[in-house]
Amino acid sequence: MPFFDTGTGKLHYALEGAAEAPVLVLSNSLGTTMDMWLPQMPSLLDHFRVLRYDTRGHGQSDVTPGPYSMAQLGGDVVALLDHLNIPRAHFCGLSMGGMTGLWLGINQPTRVERLVLCNTSAAIGVPEMWNARIAQVRQGGMAAVVDTVLDRWFTADFLAHAPAQVDRVKAMLARTSVDGYVANCAAVRDMDQRADLGRIAVPALVIGGKYDKSTPPEHGELIARSIPGARYVELNAAHLSNWEVAQAFTQQVLNFLLDSRPSR
Repeated sequence: MPFFDTGTGKLHYALEGAAEAPVLVLSNSLGTTMDMWLPQMPSLLDHFRVLRYDTRGHGQSDVTPGPYSMAQLGGDVVALLDHLNIPRAHFCGLSMGGMTGLWLGINQPTRVERLVLCNTSAAIGVPEMWNARIAQVRQGGMAAVVDTVLDRWFTADFLAHAPAQVDRVKAMLARTSVDGYVANCAAVRDMDQRADLGRIAVPALVIGGKYDKSTPPEHGELIARSIPGARYVELNAAHLSNWEVAQAFTQQVLNFLLDSRPSR
């Protein structure tokens, strides 16, 4: 898979699907890679040219000096679209990827066709919480948080009955660079996009998880209420809803993106 040099670090990406199909960008959560979208790829490739990438500090993308900011993460997407001569695309992001999508909708609306914002928040936690997690990872590595994070990402039932899928996600989390994870934690810690949500003027779908402890349903509901005309859907899942209820998640995304009604 190719790399793109943003000028401040290389991004690892994959562009797959029919050249004539509309482009859909997929953005990963904190502590995963572009592989977090594997459950959706077969269905999405039937309809879209899919652009996945490892967020800066994750996967095979460069771990550049932190802390990062949401503007930096959003700017990486714009630079990647420019590099690939893609003037406008659909965007789907989960958790931190959804926060990146919010930034794009607010600051780069001409680059976004439709937004899918999954298990995400416009402001999450307090600085002390994020600083404590940063200190924990600095001291004990990713192993210090893996089990706690998985307990928040999945319901107890999924953890018990889908061990192979859980192990694939666990491996992504465990392999994440400590420096990259910490730098991205800072971007999430310092983000508060609530006051600007009303500026988003592109069609938006917000997906929440009924049992999501990381970004509870009320976070998604607030986003949907604040974005004019946004739709809200709640799935029977925790945080990584695209894994826990993959088929239902994918169908909601397709229903929204393939809606033939004119965009606003």
